Amino acid sequence: MKEVLGLFLFLSAGASTALAQTYPVVEVFKSPTCGCCSKWVEHLRSNGFKVNAHDVSDVNAERKRLGMPEQYSSCHTASVGGYVVEGHVPAADIQRLLKGKAKAIGISVPSMPPGSPGMESPQPVSYETLLVQKDGSHRVYARH
Repeated sequence: MKEVLGLFLFLSAGASTALAQTYPVVEVFKSPTCGCCSKWVEHLRSNGFKVNAHDVSDVNAERKRLGMPEQYSSCHTASVGGYVVEGHVPAADIQRLLKGKAKAIGISVPSMPPGSPGMESPQPVSYETLLVQKDGSHRVYARH
């Protein structure tokens, strides 16, 4: 029985490592003083992403450099797998985006909705993740 349990634990650990290696590294650009951004980074890490968090003095400049239109802005911006991820986007939406290989700039949760990852709240609100098209338009990608 010990051998079976040991093999199970070994295989489980290997599966977790393999899962983490299937996602490209997420580069996050955030203010050094923003606590909710750090919570979002932890949300990504707990869902199998490797994250490099960069404290920057001008998140807007990073967003512009990455090509995300200003109307989709939030408190932090990120890049992963050739996409821009703006705001408190759930890890599952990023995983879906990477798997589906949409032709888009990226995805965004504009503003900072209570209840989104990193913005946990006893009074969450419904919010949408938007798929931002290359022409700057968008469509609803997910509802939460």
